[in-house]
Amino acid sequence: MKGRESDMPHEAYWESFFHAEEALDVLLGAGHLTGDIVEFGCGYGTFALPAARRTQGVVTALDIELQMVTRVREKALQLDLPNVRASLRDFVADGTGLKAGSQAYALMFNLLHLERPVALLQEAHRALASGGLIAIMHWRSDISTPRGPSMEIRPSPDRCRGWLEEADFYDVSAVDLHSSCPYHFGMVARR
Repeated sequence: MKGRESDMPHEAYWESFFHAEEALDVLLGAGHLTGDIVEFGCGYGTFALPAARRTQGVVTALDIELQMVTRVREKALQLDLPNVRASLRDFVADGTGLKAGSQAYALMFNLLHLERPVALLQEAHRALASGGLIAIMHWRSDISTPRGPSMEIRPSPDRCRGWLEEADFYDVSAVDLHSSCPYHFGMVARR
C-alpha cells in the first residue's frame, strides 16, 4: 500500500536535506554497532548504507518502490557493503517478514505521517529484540520545510511519543538533530 504523500524527489535533492552520518551518530551513537538493523522505507539508502558501515550485522532495507530497492542494491555493490539486503516489501500491509525479536535496531524515518503509524511502530516492536532501539525521524511540524508531506498530516514530537508508548516502547527520548537534519526532529526508544 503506497502511503499518502510519499513520493521521492531526485536523489541529489533528497540527499541535500541530511547529514546522514551525523544524524546516525546522534540517533544510534557514534562507533560500531552490534546486531542487525531494519530500515522501514529505505529510499535511496541515505541511512541504510551508512548504517551498514557501522555494523557487521545485516541491514535489511525495505521499500515499496522497486526503483529505490534497485538503487540501494547498486550502491551497496559499489560501496562493497555485502551486509545490505534491500528488499521490495509493502511493510505497511504485510509487515517486515522478519523473525520476531531478530533486530537490534529499527530505523523509521519520514514515515509516521502514513495512515497507520501505531501499526508500523508495533511491527518494529515485534521485529526488535528485547532492549532493541528504534530511531525515528520526521519532518518538523512547527516550521515550513522545502520538502515533506502537507503540514496537516505531519506528526508532532508529542504525538510520536504517544504513538511509541502506545506501541509498548519505553525510555522514549527526543534527540537534537538540528545540526545534521535541520528540517527534522528525532526520537529514540527501547523495546
